[in-house]
Amino acid sequence: MDENRVINLKKRIMKNVSVLLKGLSVVICLIALSSFVSAQDQKAAAAWKISAEFTAKKNPAKGDAASVNVGKNLYAKHCKSCHGGAGLGDGPKASSMKTKISSFKDAKFQAQVDGAIYYEIVKGRDEMPAFDKKVAEEDDRWALVNFVRSLK
Repeated sequence: MDENRVINLKKRIMKNVSVLLKGLSVVICLIALSSFVSAQDQKAAAAWKISAEFTAKKNPAKGDAASVNVGKNLYAKHCKSCHGGAGLGDGPKASSMKTKISSFKDAKFQAQVDGAIYYEIVKGRDEMPAFDKKVAEEDDRWALVNFVRSLK
């Protein structure tokens, strides 16, 4: 090959690499932007409507370390994927939800009575599934209440 052909070939290769890198940069920016936009599009959750029957329920295992440990294991199995490891509402599934998942560390959440949290776990609503069947034992439900309380 003569020198001019080699130079032209190198120029074409450099041009193709440049176009490829620009295209890749655009794709990366679009992915980053779409993940930011989807989190912004989540609506705030409406206030829960909890009956007096549940708000009056008393927690039989309040403050019990063994109960918190049981709750921690149930949380890891049923709740962590949406609510996140520390209960911040940042689990791997959280960004795909239509409604923003609030934090268990939030003062408004922690101000609820235990019976209200029990209701939320058992009855669910919208995208929050009801766990009355998956967590069938009442002691286990209270254990979940105790664990999310510990995430202050």
